[in-house]
Parts: sequence; structure tokens; C-alpha cells
Amino acid sequence: MAALSVPLRLHIVRRLLLHAEGLDHSCGWFELDRPKSSLTHHFRVLREAGVLRQRQYGLERRCQLRDDELEKRFPGLLTLVAHWEPEQETSES
Repeated sequence: MAALSVPLRLHIVRRLLLHAEGLDHSCGWFELDRPKSSLTHHFRVLREAGVLRQRQYGLERRCQLRDDELEKRFPGLLTLVAHWEPEQETSES
């Protein structure tokens, strides 16, 4: 749950949940205006918490939400994330 406590990480999960249609996407797909080192940290936290699955395709790292596992472990969590309406989604890093 701590992995979702930062608005930027919650934004990443929400974007995958609402727009990814079960597909995996490159980290650049998120179009986040953050330094690469900061984004690497946030994606690593989400991956190590079991929220994301990441796969390497050549030089590209692709992300996919582990929605089935999350729904089993935390029923209703993804519904809350889907309806989350922050004042500014990516205001914190």
C-alpha cells in the first residue's frame, strides 16, 4: 500500500488501469515530465511492491499492471484507484 502513497505512482497505476487495455507499455508512454532517475525509482517501487510487471524488450522496458493479482489480494482497490480524482495528479515526486 505504501507504493501507492505517492501521487505520481498512483497516476502511473491509474493510467495503466484506465488506458492500457491489458497491454504493456514503454515507460515513455506515460509522458511524465520528470528526470529519468526519478522515474526509474518510482517504477522500481511499483515493481517491487508487486503492482507492476516489467519486461525488457531490447533497450526498452515495458510495464503492465498486475490487476488480477491486485484484485485478489486487495478486493476493490483498483475501483478506488480508477475513481481517484486528485487536485494535481503529478505534483509530488
